[in-house]
Amino acid sequence: MTAQAQSQVQALTASSPPSRGGFRVTPSALILPALLYLIATTQVPFFMTVYYSFFQWNLTIPTPVHPFVGFGNYIGLLTDPQNLRVLLNTLVLTGGTLLITLVLGGLLALLLNRPFIGRTLLRTLLISSFLVMPVVTAVVWKNMLLNPVFGFFSWLIQQFGGTPVDWLAAHPMGSIIAMVSWEWTPFAMLILLTGLQSLPDDQIEAARLDGANPWQEFRHIVLPHWTQALEVVILLETINVLQVYGEIYASTSGGPGVATTNLPYYIYQRALAEGNIGVGSAAGVIAVILTNVLAIFMLRLINKNAATGGHA
Repeated sequence: MTAQAQSQVQALTASSPPSRGGFRVTPSALILPALLYLIATTQVPFFMTVYYSFFQWNLTIPTPVHPFVGFGNYIGLLTDPQNLRVLLNTLVLTGGTLLITLVLGGLLALLLNRPFIGRTLLRTLLISSFLVMPVVTAVVWKNMLLNPVFGFFSWLIQQFGGTPVDWLAAHPMGSIIAMVSWEWTPFAMLILLTGLQSLPDDQIEAARLDGANPWQEFRHIVLPHWTQALEVVILLETINVLQVYGEIYASTSGGPGVATTNLPYYIYQRALAEGNIGVGSAAGVIAVILTNVLAIFMLRLINKNAATGGHA
């Protein structure tokens, strides 16, 4: 055997997975336990939810027979005007939160990208709200900020001669959007700040030498460079805001009426509070479909822009 053949055999031997007792350890074998665990904890419950959604299954009715209703639960959900309001609330909450967090997060990212004394401390303080649990956020906003008697906003209005406002009763959806935006603005700020810090300084300097004003600098240099960062923020926030539950549960309980009831809270009401597993499961499947449709749309948009170098 020539030296070249011996080196090829040694290379193939070194690259082949090691054997343990006659069983060859491959990357697929190492991933298999985690994959089985993921399937057991996510896909099995989902398919059970799909199964329950086709039956008239109510835990408050002790009967061994659960009639098969097909798509009856879905049709009832999508034709009831009150349920359409729940779906609209979900979209309004998601869209309003995205708009506020993108604007505030972008402004804070532009601020923190400039050197000034105390920048590190300010950045740490701004991130802190993202680490607060949703129920704690709701309790703080409900009792310390929005309370019409001793809340901070009511006190501030009184200082200017105004009348205190019961925010959760008069502006329930706006209050929920403010809570969720307060939580997710630091996330948008961090992603956009990371994208801003990757912008080459020579591009900004060249634009300033050409006489570009701050708006032209932002419009033609910063904003195109932010494209992929903005899409990541929109994708991840959309998935998470569609699942908002704790803030609503601890502040408005979906009210007044159904003014702040979104899909996750509606699922809780039907499946857990009322024991209507069939309708609750159908609502859960609709929530999963809605989340996946939006996620797939955003992923395709991100991939398209990534393939074209970040330009729409």
